[in-house]
Amino acid sequence: MRSRNVYLLIFILVLFGFALWSIVPINANLLGPNGLRLGLDLKGGSQLLYEADLSKKDPSITDAEAMASVIDKIQRRVDLYGVAEPVIQKLGTDSILVQLPGVKDIDEAVKLIGEVAELDFREQKLDASGNTTWVIAKAVGSDGQEKELTGKYLKPNATLILDQVKNKPQIAFEWDAEGAVLFRQITSRNLNKPLGIFLDNKLISAPIVQAVIEAKGVITNDAWTVNNLNEPKTLAIQLNSGALDLPLTIIDQRDVDASLGADSIRQSILAAAIGIILLSLFMLLYYRLLGLIACCSLGMYGVFLLAIFNLFSSQLTLTLPGIAGFILSLGMAVDANVLIFERMKEELRGGRSLGAAAETGFNRAWTAIRDSNITTFIACLILFWLGGTFGAFMVRGFALTLFIGVALSMFTAITVTRTFLRLIIGSQVVTNLAAYGVKK
Repeated sequence: MRSRNVYLLIFILVLFGFALWSIVPINANLLGPNGLRLGLDLKGGSQLLYEADLSKKDPSITDAEAMASVIDKIQRRVDLYGVAEPVIQKLGTDSILVQLPGVKDIDEAVKLIGEVAELDFREQKLDASGNTTWVIAKAVGSDGQEKELTGKYLKPNATLILDQVKNKPQIAFEWDAEGAVLFRQITSRNLNKPLGIFLDNKLISAPIVQAVIEAKGVITNDAWTVNNLNEPKTLAIQLNSGALDLPLTIIDQRDVDASLGADSIRQSILAAAIGIILLSLFMLLYYRLLGLIACCSLGMYGVFLLAIFNLFSSQLTLTLPGIAGFILSLGMAVDANVLIFERMKEELRGGRSLGAAAETGFNRAWTAIRDSNITTFIACLILFWLGGTFGAFMVRGFALTLFIGVALSMFTAITVTRTFLRLIIGSQVVTNLAAYGVKK
């Protein structure tokens, strides 16, 4: 039994060493660019709530399919823009919630997501009054049918480039096979004439056609400069992600200040520190040596939990309710130790030896620990499901953090605390019952 405890101790210490190595230094590993991913409430950013006009959808698809397509294209736009850990969620039947941590300019976020990005090319014609007007350019396709030249024929590889001569940004684009057929005819009949490029019915560029072009071309705009690439970058993203299938209307938008998140983190750390200090003092004063063992286990528990968060940082987003779940799980981790120690003290008062009292205390407390944690797990699963169903992602963060914390607390209470206690009792370093909080 003693050799088994030694092996367990070595395993625990090695595991603790790796966990500590993964999070220290805190600023570089845990809070660095590759560490914990902070949610909107901690990092700051933009939150948008859209309402989709389902009456404008393609009649051949269902409402759910149309909404799924819009969400997918919004996701692609946000991913191409480089937003870390965005939240894009359907609410109800026709609403979409978008949270963009780190995006400070809400107008930029609105432009990136909300615009339909319908691109078309137009040529100049004379109307009945003799005035020049823009009309959508048409040409005969490979199937012999006349077609309008729109962005649906673009390949998803539009790229922001720099015109070396004019030192201005441009967007290089490429047509698919059908688009190349149409573009060749249109540029052939518009040589030395302007060809208008319209985005959402707005003229963004009207370059002069200087040669017959087939597969490739560029979009220019005199207003674009190398000092402000946001507009051409956003356009390139929109072209690559495709046009949204439904018109979107903003029904709520808000900025979340990053300073609020930083202040929340400071207050949460302070609250956790005060709670841990008070908890440790109580355990040491009331349970003596057992309290010291519990404090050591609690310290290991905290390091293990932070290491798990850091390991799965790409899948986990830390929010303020998540921090609350973490702090709550610390208290629940001690709760298991309290149950074990009280059972052990009862056995010692009944005249059992230290070794027998420790084993009986663990065995009798296990059922209470198991049942209480199972009920907590069930509550966490329900909260996680409800949070996803109703778009309450803060609730999901709390539930996930609490679930992980409680699961880990079972390991530290049953394995770490028990191993430490067995080794101390087995070595007979401390045999005075007063050290275990029991009067003779």
